[in-house]
Amino acid sequence: MRKNIVLGNAQTRERLYLTSKNTRNTPERLKLLKYSPKLKKKIWFTEVK
Repeated sequence: MRKNIVLGNAQTRERLYLTSKNTRNTPERLKLLKYSPKLKKKIWFTEVK
């Protein structure tokens, strides 16, 4: 049921975080607030295909 997904940011072009999600409960793309070392602050990371 759970799929591994990569979280990326389009602004900084970072793909730093790997997480998993249950596709039955959340079929839409995941969006999480994570820390960006380039910007040195928290920004939104979205699910990348």
